[in-house]
Amino acid sequence: MRLTVVGAGPAYSDRMGAVGACYLLEIPGASMALDLGHGAFAGLAARVAPEALATVFVSHLHPDHFIDLVPLRHWLRYHVEPRARVRVDGPALLAERIDALHGEPGFAQAALQLQPLEPGTRTAGPFNLEIVRVRHTEDSFAVRVSLDENGPGLVYSGDIGDVDGLAPILRAGDALLVEVSFGPGPIPRGVAHLDGPAVGGLASRTGAGRVLLTHLLPDRDPVATIATVQASFDGPVELMVAGTVVDL
Repeated sequence: MRLTVVGAGPAYSDRMGAVGACYLLEIPGASMALDLGHGAFAGLAARVAPEALATVFVSHLHPDHFIDLVPLRHWLRYHVEPRARVRVDGPALLAERIDALHGEPGFAQAALQLQPLEPGTRTAGPFNLEIVRVRHTEDSFAVRVSLDENGPGLVYSGDIGDVDGLAPILRAGDALLVEVSFGPGPIPRGVAHLDGPAVGGLASRTGAGRVLLTHLLPDRDPVATIATVQASFDGPVELMVAGTVVDL
């Protein structure tokens, strides 16, 4: 699989060009997206035909992870001929949130095939998805994506407040695409996000193959953040930014 970072931003930023969470996974003839946050649709559509996506996996109901489903919906309904529909695997109340935004019942379902998330396994085209519920919002999920259930995969954390919630799906050799909102740390009490020491500890305990850091808050030092992960994990560590491409 090839991972292209369309957007790696947190919920807000003062950096020009910052884009909400969106990660494109591709193999020859198939693609899917992990989250579709603010400003991400244009970058996604410039890289792949959105109507051909096997699915968009939405980790939780914060707008920096799903709000650009709205331009995706418009693209499918008004740009593509004939009209198309794209599958979206997301929390159960996703359609309700999008419909409420527009005050129009059925707005989302007009172009999005919404599949409510539950822990377990499912497929989307050639992609195998292993889904677990994690601690962040009331209905938050992480996912492991692979092509062969016996081979290496990519584990995507979404936003998460307990790093051990990823352990059930993280296997030795997997790439870990993980939020590190609070950089070198510490994490404020009661905040459901991660920092570098927590990520490094998990990667070391589980034998992750590499760590791909994302969702860093704009006032946190990237170099120091990477160093805190490397303090306990001796594999490759990289900070994701828009445009980064990783062959998995």
